[in-house]
Amino acid sequence: MRDNCLYIVVPCYNEEDALPETAKQLLEKLMFLIKSGKISKDSRIMFVNDGSKDKTWDLIADYHKECKYFTGINLSRNRGHQNALLAGLLTAEKYADMIVSMDADLQDDINAVDEMVDKYLEGCDIVYGVRKDRSTDSFFKRFTAEAFYRLMNWMGANTVFNHADYRLMSKRAVSALGEFKEVNLFLRGIVTMIGFRTDSVYYERGKRIAGESKYPLKKMLSFAFEGITSFSTKPIRMITALGFGVFFISIIMLIYALISYFTGNAVAGWASMVASVWAIGGLMLLSIGIVGEYIGKLYMETKARPRFIIDEILDDERHI
Repeated sequence: MRDNCLYIVVPCYNEEDALPETAKQLLEKLMFLIKSGKISKDSRIMFVNDGSKDKTWDLIADYHKECKYFTGINLSRNRGHQNALLAGLLTAEKYADMIVSMDADLQDDINAVDEMVDKYLEGCDIVYGVRKDRSTDSFFKRFTAEAFYRLMNWMGANTVFNHADYRLMSKRAVSALGEFKEVNLFLRGIVTMIGFRTDSVYYERGKRIAGESKYPLKKMLSFAFEGITSFSTKPIRMITALGFGVFFISIIMLIYALISYFTGNAVAGWASMVASVWAIGGLMLLSIGIVGEYIGKLYMETKARPRFIIDEILDDERHI
């Protein structure tokens, strides 16, 4: 066992513009922590190439050749940020005592790593990096982000407000994470389910150092939907409730239609048409909701496709 060995896991997708500065700053931070005696000399920076179409992997391979503190994982194809992050975490767990995950754009303040390590040394297994505020965001981004966290918590996912994927996890916390077999990943929700001793550090989020954001509005909406459907069957239950509501209204409409018919205030055929449309619509929604309850549970339990496939690993001890 390596005492206080830290791996910094950084998922990368088309990050050739940002990677040179990211590698430089992360190496400086790693060296500072090693010299301060907080982490061991076996600590490493692990870049995970998520099927990039540019020269990201070539840069990672060059960094590994030039400096032993850089390691890399090349996935067989693009699997998305969450799967790339998980691949890095589960691979680093074999070597590290603690693992920090962060994005390649360095918008998350790397100086928060110092405090994360301190809290790990104090006994914490999971340390969340949490933004102090969103004052630098546009109104639209701030509103949608805060709405997203509130919606997720209402849906049943116990997420940490203003926390993304910047966190420290101990070896045993990552090992516990590996016990979760979901294919459709939403790590922000899964990590909070692990338990163990947790804490948070707060930081100011900066601007992207280079390149463009890999999460435009379309991807953010898709990510939010992924999180909701991975952690909650409330949408299905809402459909069931809607079905009951519509069916109840159909009964009221039927009574109203019959009263109109017998009082002579209805056009011939109108009562039967209105009643049948409302009744059939309500019954269809109710049926879909009931069937959906079972499909939702099967969906949650039977996903078993591989979450990622590693093509190549660059490490001092392992090169395949």
